[in-house]
Amino acid sequence: MALPAPAYLNALKTGTLEHQANQGLEALSRCTLCPRRCGVDRTAGETGTCKTGRRAVVASYNPHFGEETPLVGCNGSGTIFFSHCNLLCNFCQNYEISHLGEGREMDDDQLATIMLDLQQAGCHNINFVTPSHVVPQILAAVYRAAKRGLTLPLVYNCGGYDRVKTLQLLDGIVDIYMPDFKFWDSKVARDTCNAPDYPEVAKQSLLEMHRQVGDLCIDQTSGLAYKGVLVRHLVLPGGLAGTVKVMEFLAHSLSRNTYVNVMSQYRPCGRSRDNPTLAVALSPAEYDQAVKEAKRAGITRLDKPKRVFQLW
Repeated sequence: MALPAPAYLNALKTGTLEHQANQGLEALSRCTLCPRRCGVDRTAGETGTCKTGRRAVVASYNPHFGEETPLVGCNGSGTIFFSHCNLLCNFCQNYEISHLGEGREMDDDQLATIMLDLQQAGCHNINFVTPSHVVPQILAAVYRAAKRGLTLPLVYNCGGYDRVKTLQLLDGIVDIYMPDFKFWDSKVARDTCNAPDYPEVAKQSLLEMHRQVGDLCIDQTSGLAYKGVLVRHLVLPGGLAGTVKVMEFLAHSLSRNTYVNVMSQYRPCGRSRDNPTLAVALSPAEYDQAVKEAKRAGITRLDKPKRVFQLW
């Protein structure tokens, strides 16, 4: 049985994809696309928190085999890593990309070509990594790529710091949402990324994502996801991520069938050593406790753990 066609192909036929792409580009002239609401004219080269103007900046693109099991398959997830970020966690493991902006500017046609190249390489999906600040550029590029033969599912791989209004531009376009839910406590969010509103923003964002695409759907034959929400939760040392509350929210407010990756990859990066709690690696015991808390909350669809611990 063939998998359902990606949502954006129908949106291309109806004109919705072009319309939403144009709406996104218009919003760049006074940008309030993310919760930072900088209000700058990105079409004129002004930049706000994300330091990105009209063109997206791409750090790298390639078939990626380190993503979640339902995305990787045999040929990998077609990841496109965008430079800069709207959240800017001080412990980011991609600090050179997110904070320092390593990468090169690409116009919409170049971005569309990347998608088609990843499809030609056999990737199972197009995975937009750190996309929240470049939603208009993504929509414009998907419109071009779809007209040129793109047929892969789209993955929106974000930090969870997204405005519902902007996510609505992606309704009927994105097939798989893969947000982080990083912190439950607003003080932790303030201290790590100057975003005390993060917990509330993330809750509303995840609810909107789930409204659009529902629980993660996985093809039984291939094992590949083709639609739905997959939530990431990076366990932080000292319980800073608030795992218990996050998992209870996912189980009770989103769905007990939510597919979750409880991640063990934390290690001190970026400016994390400025915070004594974050200056140490995650211990195996802390990770095991987080998994128990997820199961106790009622979350049973857990990604196969990739346990990576480092001693410092």
